[in-house]
Amino acid sequence: MTLNEVAIGEEVFVNSVFGDSKLTKRLLALGCVSGTKVLVKKIAPLGDPMLISFRGFDLSIRKKDAKNIQVVK
Repeated sequence: MTLNEVAIGEEVFVNSVFGDSKLTKRLLALGCVSGTKVLVKKIAPLGDPMLISFRGFDLSIRKKDAKNIQVVK
């Protein structure tokens, strides 16, 4: 399952981050590493972007980028 498939209010754990190297480096630098708990807080009315929370801060991420984050429940 990828992060873009997670419903609002659901908590999941990061399994891996893949795809564009620039995005991957940014997410890893922010602490989005394997085992990190992520909460989906909001999704914009048209479905993009989505607001996620992890490690004590909120991050707005596009759905196409959320597809690069593999998660588990």
